Amino acid sequence: MKRALFALALSVMLGTSSLTGIAYAENPMVGGAPMVETKDIIDNAVNSKDHTTLVAAVKAAGLVDTLKGKGPFTVLAPTNEAFAALPAGTVENLLKPENKDQLTKILTCHVIAAKAMAADIAKMAMDDGGTHMVDTVGGCKLALKADGGKVTVTDESGNVANVTIADVVQSNGVIHVIDKVLLPKM
Repeated sequence: MKRALFALALSVMLGTSSLTGIAYAENPMVGGAPMVETKDIIDNAVNSKDHTTLVAAVKAAGLVDTLKGKGPFTVLAPTNEAFAALPAGTVENLLKPENKDQLTKILTCHVIAAKAMAADIAKMAMDDGGTHMVDTVGGCKLALKADGGKVTVTDESGNVANVTIADVVQSNGVIHVIDKVLLPKM
């Protein structure tokens, strides 16, 4: 009996997200699709109906093989709504072949070359006085903040994105869904 209670208590503790306080034993659903921990970032992202614009952009930038690579990566994944909030015509313009370098820069500013779970981000921010600066694969600097169980990311242009779904574990890293597109300082 004691062993069963201990196992139950341990599973509850391990299944609680430090970001949201919601208990779950498996990865959260993203865009109506299950996210499978044994699949890589791309193989999971293509199943999310909320990330079709991001997937199209990753393909146009030629980053599929990179994000299918070993990693580890932390991907801050903007939703379709985040891309739609950009000025009219921005996404269409970025997807043109002649703008591949600019698109690649923007997308790689959403990737950190490490696996950073929400609890890691919160601890780093707390250890650094509330804000932790991080360099991205694209050479951008992002400000990560954790306050009251919420994680935010501020880009070089001052745009603030909220993490809306945290800790989506992948075989080669982790995805945190965000509600804004992060932009490099241009």
